[in-house]
Amino acid sequence: MRMRLLGKTGLKVSELCLGTLTFGGQRSIGGLNQQEADSLVNMALETGVNFFDTADMYAYGESEQILGKALGPRRRDVILATKVRAIVGPGPNDRGLSRYHIIEGCNASLQRLGTDYIDLYQIHSLDPDTPPEEALRALDDLVSQGKVRYIGCSNLTGWQLMKMLAISDARGWVRFATLQALYSLLCRDLEYELVPLCADQGLGILVWSPTSGGFLTGKYRRGQARPTGARLSDPNSMFMNFDQDRGFEIIEELDRIAKAHSATVAQSALNYLLLKQGVTSVIIGARSAQQLADNLKTTDWQMTPAEFQRLDEITTPPRVYPYSFLAKSPHDRFMTDA
Repeated sequence: MRMRLLGKTGLKVSELCLGTLTFGGQRSIGGLNQQEADSLVNMALETGVNFFDTADMYAYGESEQILGKALGPRRRDVILATKVRAIVGPGPNDRGLSRYHIIEGCNASLQRLGTDYIDLYQIHSLDPDTPPEEALRALDDLVSQGKVRYIGCSNLTGWQLMKMLAISDARGWVRFATLQALYSLLCRDLEYELVPLCADQGLGILVWSPTSGGFLTGKYRRGQARPTGARLSDPNSMFMNFDQDRGFEIIEELDRIAKAHSATVAQSALNYLLLKQGVTSVIIGARSAQQLADNLKTTDWQMTPAEFQRLDEITTPPRVYPYSFLAKSPHDRFMTDA
């Protein structure tokens, strides 16, 4: 398992990260119990994964508890990431990015994870009710106190992220090291603003849902019945909004690449993202040991430049303004006489 630097920090994390949305009961997509989660965590560690991602909202905190127990004394050997922002209780302050909730949320996560520090503490999204200065100062204090070592963000727009980085720089506060974002062959919108921004500002990109909710794993095929019990078993599912005909075209190309490397469709989808600019780690989730074992083999091979280029071409998102306008204009259009 290869290691990559977390943004422009000196921290090294595995290029595959085990996500734990499948751990626990309520608000979970896997419902895995402690014994099942222990097996997945052990498998990941044995393969060289040192990066684990969770959130306080996953299974209402149960995911953090299960992960903490699964790691046990090996916690010091891994990089542990969790998040704050979502609703975690019935009270009016059991959510958001207020100073109150960030501090309470961090303390609760520390207790559930069974640790005295969090390596990467991420805001799950922006809170429109809280000034960004309040949230960023609270995060800076947690770093100063030693409860958190690095901070990150998730699901922000380009202007929101740049504004928060500018505030941190102006105040001398710790700045985000990472952006965790949706990125896949079916959703490359990140490339409009956020990929260039992260490259410019030195943030590492952590990819969530790299197979678009499992659609790009090979179990969904054109003209075939959908598997039962999966997130996208219902063709009308709103879990991910994408053109399914285009999705099947991508799957067919992934399948051709996989066969050339004695690999699988899922591995091809993950392999592609590991070659994209700015990606630090791709978060993989699994409901079974078989799924995880397959995903972990992604790093055993690498697609060719020609294969990568072909996937890039067939999945290029449409140009939107101002990119569509600039692409059709000379670079110095407004600097020369007509």
